[in-house]
This record gives sequence, C-alpha cells and structure tokens, in this order.
Amino acid sequence: MAAILYDGMLILALLFLVGTLLTVIGTLLTMNTGTDSSQAQSLPTWYQNVIMTPSFILTLVGFYGIFWRRGGQTLGMQTWRLKTVNSNGHLLTWGQSFKRILAASIMPLIFGIIGSVIDGSRAVLLTSAFLGFVFNYAFCLFNPRGLAVQDMLSNTITLKMPKTENEGLWRVIRNRKQGK
Repeated sequence: MAAILYDGMLILALLFLVGTLLTVIGTLLTMNTGTDSSQAQSLPTWYQNVIMTPSFILTLVGFYGIFWRRGGQTLGMQTWRLKTVNSNGHLLTWGQSFKRILAASIMPLIFGIIGSVIDGSRAVLLTSAFLGFVFNYAFCLFNPRGLAVQDMLSNTITLKMPKTENEGLWRVIRNRKQGK
C-alpha cells in the first residue's frame, strides 16, 4: 500500500505539470485574458473535455505502462521490492498494462456509482470510489493466492522480490574499511 502512496505523489506531480502546460496552451489558443480578476475566464468546456481529460488519462496509462513494460516496477514499487508480471512471469505488454489499469478502475467505478445513487453529493461519490479502490487491494488479504482484483481480472501477478545485497556505494565503503 505504501508503494501506491509513493506513486500517487509522482502521479500528482505529473498531472499538475500536464495540467499547467495544457492550461497555458489553452489560454493562449482559446481566449484573450484580461488584466485583472474581474476579466478572468475559464477554459471552454470543449477544451477541458476533448483535450485535458484525455491527456490526464494518457498520463496515467503512460506512467504505469512505461514502468511496467520496462522493468515491471514503478518507482514506488522499486522502493518496496514489488514487481508486476504476467502469469508467465514476463513483463507486461502495452495491452496487458492497459487491461490491468482498466481492471483496477472497475471497483472504484462500481462503488462510485452506488454512492452516487445513494446520495448524489460529490463527497459521497469520491468517498465511495475511494472505498472501491481500497477494496481492490484489501481483496488480496482474503484471496488464497494473495491476488488483488486487478491481478485476477488482468491475469497478472504482483510479486514481492527478495532482498539482495546492496552492490553500490555501501559495498565500496565496506571494502575500504576492510582494507580491500
């Protein structure tokens, strides 16, 4: 779960960067800005829906897809020695990465819809979607094979890698202390 928090911070930074760039570009392309706050405008709805939302989705898919394709680990997963592979033990393809991302979205979507039906407020919708996200990972506590919902639906496995001796700087320091 801690790897998700690490990756979440990276993703927020990426989304902030993408959002800032797209807002600047959209402002330059679609409107004349005023000189004070009374003249300020927001970006057109079409720009937000056609340009910004797909760009945010591509950023998320790209983040996970690139990391899972290249080494099976995001930066957060590397910290906690987690690795995602397909059922054959190979790195994920783009299709498998996309399928895993879609599978991870199903429970938050279902929980969010249920929350929206029960109470239409935004707070309940977001809380319900978050509970669906938590359910994805809490499910592995009760699954005999330890698989999360997205692992089961996408035919992938997230493995805990064994500890390895640190080969970098610490080995050099140890060797110097021992006179080697």
